[in-house]
Amino acid sequence: MAEYETIRTTAAGARSAEIDQGLRAHMNKVYGTMSVGMLITAGAAWAISGLATTTETSQAVAQLPNGEYLNALGAAIYTSPLRWVIMLLPLAFIFFGWGQLLRKASAGMVQLGFFAFAAAIGLSLSSIFLVFTPYSIAQTFLVTAIAFAGLSLWGYTTKKDLSGMGTFLLMGLIGLIVAMIINIFLASPAMMFAISIIGILIFAGLTAFHTQEIKSTYVAHAQHGDQEWLDKAAYDGALALYISFLNMFQFLLMFMGQEQ
Repeated sequence: MAEYETIRTTAAGARSAEIDQGLRAHMNKVYGTMSVGMLITAGAAWAISGLATTTETSQAVAQLPNGEYLNALGAAIYTSPLRWVIMLLPLAFIFFGWGQLLRKASAGMVQLGFFAFAAAIGLSLSSIFLVFTPYSIAQTFLVTAIAFAGLSLWGYTTKKDLSGMGTFLLMGLIGLIVAMIINIFLASPAMMFAISIIGILIFAGLTAFHTQEIKSTYVAHAQHGDQEWLDKAAYDGALALYISFLNMFQFLLMFMGQEQ
C-alpha cells in the first residue's frame, strides 16, 4: 500500500510539473504573440502616417500643425467618410468575426487573423504621429509597458479570485463605450477627461483579470492535451491583453502626450 501511495504521489508530482512547464510555454506564447502584434501595429501606424503626409506643396491637400501637409491619401484616411470605416472595422471584427474565427478556423488562421487585426489597428492609430511628438509617444509607451508588466504579474501570481472583478469591469467597459460614442457628438473636454480616467482604471483591472483567466483556462484544459485548442486559446489570450495594453496606452497618451 505504501508503495502504491509513493507511485501515485510521484505520478501526480510529475503531472503537476508537466502542467507547470506547459503553462510557462503557453504564457510565453501569449506574450510573444501580443508583442509581435504590437510591433505590427507600431510599424503600420508609423509607415502609414509617413505615406499620408508630404512636404511638397504641389501635393498638399491640407496643412498640419507641424508644417507638413496631408496628401490625397492622408485626406482620404483622416478627413473623408472613409475614416469611420477605418475606426469601426476593427471593432466589428472583435464583435462579429473573432469568435467565428476561433470556432471554425485552424490555429494558423487564427494567428493570421490576429496579425491582420493588429495591422488594421495600426492604420486607425496612425494619426497619433501627426498629433503628438515622437518623444511623448515613446515615453507614454514605456510607462504603459511598465504598468502592464506589473499588473499582469499580479494577475498571474495572486491567489485572489478576480472573476467577480472581471464581470464588474466588463460591465463598466460597455458603459465606457456608450459614453465615448455619445461624446463623439458632444465633444465635451470634461467628459473626455472623465472617460480617460475611467478607461485607464478599467483596462488596468482587465489586464490583471485576463492574465489570471488565461492561466486558469490553461490549467483547467491542459490535461486534455488538445494542442490545437491550446494554440487558439493562446492567440485569444494575446488579443485580450493586446486590447488592454493598447487602450491603456491611448488613454494615458491623452494625459502625457505633447502635441506637435
